[in-house]
Amino acid sequence: MLKNIPAILSPELLKVLCEMGHSDRICIGDGNFPGASMAKANGAVFLRADGHGINDLLDAILQVFPLDEYTETPVMLMEKMERDRDIDIPVWKDYAATVAKYDRRGESAIGAYERFEFYEQAKKCYCILQSGETQIYGNVILQKGVI
Repeated sequence: MLKNIPAILSPELLKVLCEMGHSDRICIGDGNFPGASMAKANGAVFLRADGHGINDLLDAILQVFPLDEYTETPVMLMEKMERDRDIDIPVWKDYAATVAKYDRRGESAIGAYERFEFYEQAKKCYCILQSGETQIYGNVILQKGVI
């Protein structure tokens, strides 16, 4: 046990977050994200966080993980497809509030990739963390900075 470490961060996840260097990225996939196959095909570390929503994981990770100050948007979401334009994604507001707690740029630290570009970028991530998030388009990529 360690003090001041959020309990939601497993030992395996803490190890990965420590191993990651400046500009390395972690993709936190929602429950529908093809995380296992994507990680296997590209040699990324694959971890599971079943039963946990992305915003809870995001809050815990950002307590120990600096976002990259050298890039405009170190937090990237997956844009909605045209056919889903009318679907509300309330978890994005939660993400914005959580990012604002830990990064002075607030909501402006968040950008978005088109869906298939998000998949391409996820393939380049150091780690894919599969969450239990049920909200569609809940996926997020974080780029690590320096302390």
